[in-house]
Amino acid sequence: MTTDSTNVLAIGNAIVDVLARVHDDFLDTHGMVKASMALIDGGTAETIYGHMGETTETSGGSAANTAAGIAALGGQVQYIGRVRNDALGATFIREIRSLGVIFENAPAAEGPSTARCMILITPDAQRTMNTYLGACVDLAPDDVDPAAVARAEIVYLEGYLWDQPKAKDAMRKAMRLAHDAGRKVAMTLSDSFCVDRHRDEFRHLAEHHIDILFANEAEIKSLYQVDDFDAALQHVRHHVDIAALTRSEKGSVILAGEEVHIIDATPGVKVVDTTGAGDLYASGFLYGLTHDFDLHAAGRLGSLCAAEVIAQIGPRPQKSIRPLVDRALKG
Repeated sequence: MTTDSTNVLAIGNAIVDVLARVHDDFLDTHGMVKASMALIDGGTAETIYGHMGETTETSGGSAANTAAGIAALGGQVQYIGRVRNDALGATFIREIRSLGVIFENAPAAEGPSTARCMILITPDAQRTMNTYLGACVDLAPDDVDPAAVARAEIVYLEGYLWDQPKAKDAMRKAMRLAHDAGRKVAMTLSDSFCVDRHRDEFRHLAEHHIDILFANEAEIKSLYQVDDFDAALQHVRHHVDIAALTRSEKGSVILAGEEVHIIDATPGVKVVDTTGAGDLYASGFLYGLTHDFDLHAAGRLGSLCAAEVIAQIGPRPQKSIRPLVDRALKG
């Protein structure tokens, strides 16, 4: 299924999330850094899974979660990612299509199995992620359909993809095609450890190839190697057209040149699981941008979407979030 145009084309790691509640000593036992994302091999994935106890399994992946959120808000969105023709791959395809997201990439007939992410949720609602990339490592430029890029107002890229050489080339192709077609390129920095691995390249992307940048406070400070959030703002505002920077309970800041919008966090939210908070913030913000919201209203919608997902287990909304659109516009 295709449409004449879409609001957003999202490209990322197609992953099935496996979530479990654990105590901090579980992280210590397995040598994990709280609130980080680590890449693991298949054997390690099986070991962690065997010790997780009761789990919840759901389709995930950062950009896929963002695509799901945009669709839930009523936007037109397409997703590009790579899965294997196995049980988890079938689950991923079925779930993302059932949400109204266009997904046309055929599953791989050979190679690594569909990716999975073991997400450990501690009592403070922080999530620690251990990701086996599986089939994602084979995402390549041929998976990026030029027609899909040309149809989209904004192409949204997941920073985690930069860990994979072929996926990196696919991202470069998508950026080039988007700008050749007069479209905007958005990217999320994904994780401060990801920024540490690719800082120089990410800075180059921000200065030359990215129009809209998403980052949390730790990521943007890591990008510019500063200890002060305000110092990071002064750097990024000269590099991208729009920066959407999230600060957990401090809300978010939207920058567009000399324009600054401070968005309060949504009050009265009981935090259950922070998985997907940044992804759903991006959903709301990108929906707003592609539906003629001003930047402040787009930021409010992002904040409302993030608040919805952190009040539940799992990275995608479990009830309708369409009413949040009107709430964001009303202020």
